[in-house]
Parts: sequence; structure tokens; C-alpha cells
Amino acid sequence: MKIPNIKCKIEMFCSINPSEDPEKIKKSISNIFPNSKIIIEDFSIKAQSKDLTSFEKIYETIHSKRSQKNYRRNLENNLKGDSTWFYLNKQAAFAEEIAICEEAEESPLGPIQVIMTSPDIDSIIDWIVLVD
Repeated sequence: MKIPNIKCKIEMFCSINPSEDPEKIKKSISNIFPNSKIIIEDFSIKAQSKDLTSFEKIYETIHSKRSQKNYRRNLENNLKGDSTWFYLNKQAAFAEEIAICEEAEESPLGPIQVIMTSPDIDSIIDWIVLVD
């Protein structure tokens, strides 16, 4: 995997339900996005990275499961200006698995929303979903 040198900001957001342990949600995010800065607030958690290497696990999963078309459709449908987003299943992330959600309701305790912003967002989408 060759990571392009493209300026990008990656942000992750998810809510914390009263029945959830914030540290477990933090672990879910760090399992998928290592090297991200994570901040726990009262009812939510957010994380940020400015390095595409944070996307390594997602990239590898997309390519090993040959799910590039699903991610491309999702990223292009949510594209607005210089940013796009998608949802990941929070419970799957805790188990170090990557599962995209088409709708927020597919993750029973709420999803992790991943937002990518870049002046060259089209190149980032192409890199993520490039068919080998």
C-alpha cells in the first residue's frame, strides 16, 4: 500500500450512550484509527488525524474484502464540496473489525461517523477505492 502525500483532515465522531463505557468507545476508535488524537466529552467522543496513514486499516479491509464499489458509492453519495463521510459500526470497531454502515441505524448503539476533508478529496477517494 502506497499512501499518497495529500493534505487531509480525518475526523471521527460518535455519541456515548448512558449504558456505554467511554473508555471502550475510545478503544473502538483507536483500534481503527491508530495515531489519532481522541477527546472524550460528556455525551460524545471525537478524534482527529491529519495523516492518511490513519486510514491504513480501513484501506486494507476494503481491498482484502474487495468492497471498493460499496465504499466508492458511499463516499461519492456523501461528497459535498471538499469533504465526504461514512459510518462505521461501533461494536465491530471494538472487535477490531471494519464494517461500513449505509444508515446510522445499522449500528445498534450508534455509528462512528468518519469525515474526510481535503482540497483534493477526489484523489483521496480514488486512492481508497482503487481496484487492484
